[in-house]
Amino acid sequence: MSPSQKLLLLSNGHGEDTIAIQIGQAWSELVQASSAETLAALPLVGEGHSYQKLGIPLIGPVKAMPSGGFNNMDARELWRDVRGGLWGLTQAQLGSLRQWAQQGGNILAVGDIVPLALAWLSGAAYGFVGTAKSEYYLRQPSGEWLSTTAPWERWLGSAYYPWERWLMTRPLCRAVFPRDRLTHETLLNQGVPSQALGNPMMDGLGDCQYSPAPLQPGQTLTLLLLPGSRSPEAERNWRMILQSLASVMDCFPDRPIKFLAAIAPSLTLDPFINSVGDHPWQPVKTDSFADDPVHHWQRQNARLTLSQQGFTDYLHQSQGAIAMAGTATEQFVGLGKPVVTLPGEGPQFNPYFARRQTWLLGESVILVDRPDQVGATFNQLLQDGQRLTAIARNGRERLGEAGAAQRIAEYLHRVLTSPSHNQ
Repeated sequence: MSPSQKLLLLSNGHGEDTIAIQIGQAWSELVQASSAETLAALPLVGEGHSYQKLGIPLIGPVKAMPSGGFNNMDARELWRDVRGGLWGLTQAQLGSLRQWAQQGGNILAVGDIVPLALAWLSGAAYGFVGTAKSEYYLRQPSGEWLSTTAPWERWLGSAYYPWERWLMTRPLCRAVFPRDRLTHETLLNQGVPSQALGNPMMDGLGDCQYSPAPLQPGQTLTLLLLPGSRSPEAERNWRMILQSLASVMDCFPDRPIKFLAAIAPSLTLDPFINSVGDHPWQPVKTDSFADDPVHHWQRQNARLTLSQQGFTDYLHQSQGAIAMAGTATEQFVGLGKPVVTLPGEGPQFNPYFARRQTWLLGESVILVDRPDQVGATFNQLLQDGQRLTAIARNGRERLGEAGAAQRIAEYLHRVLTSPSHNQ
């Protein structure tokens, strides 16, 4: 196999690892070889368990940092990472990337400026999937500035800073895949080789067709609970979400309620189970499956269920979500469904992150100040058919259609394996 058929997945986060894998697997199918033959990976956050489970080799050192990968949001977290060996790790990883480039390999950078800059520094040809930034942080869908957009952001003209756009316009950068069409149009106007092929975040979720409708009398209300995927933050978020459930039961006393909690497989389940015991929930049973014991509790008219493997199924069952998460929240919104969220303590899901998420995802996400406001918010929202229709339309517009990973892989293959690739 020609070296040009080899692709390195360079990512910096759990969600980014997943996106990189989806595109990488589509790439392997195109060249009709196994992932182990065609792909390699270098995760910049965490230890690369997602890659290793699929037999995708890692080409350099990896290490879990104290911040969990969110040092860019807090100078104190960055300092903790530096003390934990971040600088030496980055130098070693750059050395591995340069060796990869010398062997003729290509790079797909997924995430933010960190993998983008490292891809450029490697000397290899690269593509970039931008997951961290969107024009929706700054603009209305029509392109007009949000009232929250600062004058200096308007002056810069884009969610992507000039130095990021510079990295995207280098000769070795063969393609950029932004997360939405609004961002694509802005980048294209600034000379970036942007392609509007969709957001891989919506791949792998099954049938994404959803028809919004108000709750009917006697209909079961099903809400998805998403506390996030990083410990110990997710455990703190979970305790806040548990506090909100009483308000939901108070506002919907005459109908059955299902709370479906999707706990990330990377987390230890015991702290979540123990926190339920701090509230008046009565354990009902545990469904003992080898890979995913599912726990159930009952309280008044509500059933609470915890699972670590039920995420995709729960997405489709639920009419709304109480979420303090990143990627999972976006996927739920992309299905056309509403989210109520609460400001957490961070380091990822802090009040600023929660506020920015409402800019990114628009009317699909409602930020409330306190757990006791969640029930009334859903009570108002789920009776309003016109608003639910607008939320469904907004989610599809901001996240796009499924199938993006395949489309990105096909485009990458054309531009990275063409005769002009080595010129």
